[in-house]
Amino acid sequence: MSEQKIDLITGRDRGPGRPDATSSADERQSLTLGQVELSRVVEWTGGYATTDELFPSLPSELWRQHSSWLAPEFFDAESSAWQANVQTWVLKSAGRTVLVDTGLGNDKQREVAVFHRRTSDFLDRLAAAGVDPQDVDLVINTHLHNDHVGWNTRLVDGEWVPTFPDAQYLINRTEFDYWNPANGHVPRSPFQNATDTGVTFDDSVFPVHRAGQAVLWEGSSHRIDDNLVLELAPGHTPGSAVLHLESGDERAVFVGDIIHTPLQVIHPDHDTCLSEDPARASRSRRRILQEAADTNSLVVPAHLRGPGAFEVSHADGGFTLSGWAPFPSTWVPEG
Repeated sequence: MSEQKIDLITGRDRGPGRPDATSSADERQSLTLGQVELSRVVEWTGGYATTDELFPSLPSELWRQHSSWLAPEFFDAESSAWQANVQTWVLKSAGRTVLVDTGLGNDKQREVAVFHRRTSDFLDRLAAAGVDPQDVDLVINTHLHNDHVGWNTRLVDGEWVPTFPDAQYLINRTEFDYWNPANGHVPRSPFQNATDTGVTFDDSVFPVHRAGQAVLWEGSSHRIDDNLVLELAPGHTPGSAVLHLESGDERAVFVGDIIHTPLQVIHPDHDTCLSEDPARASRSRRRILQEAADTNSLVVPAHLRGPGAFEVSHADGGFTLSGWAPFPSTWVPEG
């Protein structure tokens, strides 16, 4: 497929309820989809491993071929580092405040140095978006990797307690059981190990479960309200889920780590070394992209920098990017 030719940010007209990207969106941090307000809160941004390490089946030539639009937001052409955000998506839906994934957290023991015992101002950033911890009604963990559950809890007087005291935490039961260290699982990813998985569970998952705030949903889907439905999309992890938003004529799908780079839209059969079952992850990715293209849904990955989300369409038997969300580039200090 020829090199992608899309103007970052400007994209195309997004239709009713979605801001026209030609409007003054330079400082826009939120948008409205039907009756749902969507905002993002960025906790960390930077390079994380080289593309050869992280995407072993994606040839380096492809990254260079597409570097004119991948760099600098998604790819550092000089260092070959994958560029990413760790961020939380905030939804106001049906009178409730919903968080999609909770990032890295503070004070936590982690194997990756830049994520170890952090002291970030994430809660201040969340407050700047109009959300205090007690305001949160629902937390969705798309899966239980440690960069998606960190702010589930915070350290208070030496104890890990739920950060959001009045929230329910939605976790797929298969995902919970798979990562529970009592079941003896050893992750396959070179960026994790059994100790890290156990610590993640002990400091970020067990405390909300012990507090009675975890809701372990089962089956292929789980309806949250009239606008939001969780759907199982296994592969990256056995209980990975995506969140479908449908409100009025507007649709979006929050895909978690089903997509790590927009290059996977053009080459959906290539996965990261972080997945437990890369082949199954690729099948889930193709299915979600198919649905997004069929329904004109905004695709919202967990780690996308810059515009934060995109639209896709069918092209040459596969998919192509057809527009970008109007979120601005966002830089936060690495603290």
